[in-house]
Amino acid sequence: MKERENMNILVLGGTRFFGKKLVELCIENGHDVTILTRGQSGNPFGTAVKQLIVDRDNHDALENALAHTTWDIVYDNICYSPNEAHTICELLKGKTKKLVFTSTLSTYEVDGKMKKEEDFDPYHYQILMGDREEFSYGEGKRQAEAVLFKEASFPVVAVRFPIVMGEHDYTRRLHFHVERILHDQPISLPNIDAQMSYITDEEAAEFLYFVGVTPIEGPYNATASGAISLKELLALIEEESGKRAKISLVGGDEESQSPYGVPADWYMTNAKAEKAGFTFSQLHEWLPKLVKTLVKQLQ
Repeated sequence: MKERENMNILVLGGTRFFGKKLVELCIENGHDVTILTRGQSGNPFGTAVKQLIVDRDNHDALENALAHTTWDIVYDNICYSPNEAHTICELLKGKTKKLVFTSTLSTYEVDGKMKKEEDFDPYHYQILMGDREEFSYGEGKRQAEAVLFKEASFPVVAVRFPIVMGEHDYTRRLHFHVERILHDQPISLPNIDAQMSYITDEEAAEFLYFVGVTPIEGPYNATASGAISLKELLALIEEESGKRAKISLVGGDEESQSPYGVPADWYMTNAKAEKAGFTFSQLHEWLPKLVKTLVKQLQ
């Protein structure tokens, strides 16, 4: 893959998990990187990046921060609503050559069918403006995609990730299952046979970088190849820990509810992204290794 040297890149949401890995990747490739944050997570990159400290919900402050800037690529990992998307379209007009928006598998219905990009069409989706608290996570991302693709004056890529996994996942969703099994605590879930898609934080960062420096636009699914059921995932943890999972398919208190609990298969194809030139990992090659690492850490 050939890209231009020394691109000027802005990352919103670049201080933790796959956003942090994206920034590290951009630095490694010799680009000039600026992170825009509220300042609450500090700056883990030191002098390797510039930092704009601003709350994106403060329109005037964001406008001032972006007033005299131009970018080759802007990555927005923290846009969750149509209002936020509209503001970005407005403030980046004439200031960027491309926007890469982190979207989600949650834009698709949980209906047991493998999801491809055309299963959600943001170009013809009815926009309802509002802030993030007015929508579910999935609907907020759908609305944001719709606004970006209809209003942006620059090319947009929406990257639809499934659940992102990694040792440093601040949501600790895989950690939850490991810890519950290690401590003989029950796990409640609606369908143990439901298959899901996953991707690592490292691969998520690599794909975000890829779509930024590649002349493509539109929605793209980004997931490791393959899917796995919760039953199979829990079996991996059981095998590595030597303990048995306590599963409840009905009831259960709020603390025992699996964050991976879905009523039906919920996974996506990555064929469009691979056709564009990106080669994804095989889920079944790295997931057992990640489970082994977490079991060792949490025992």
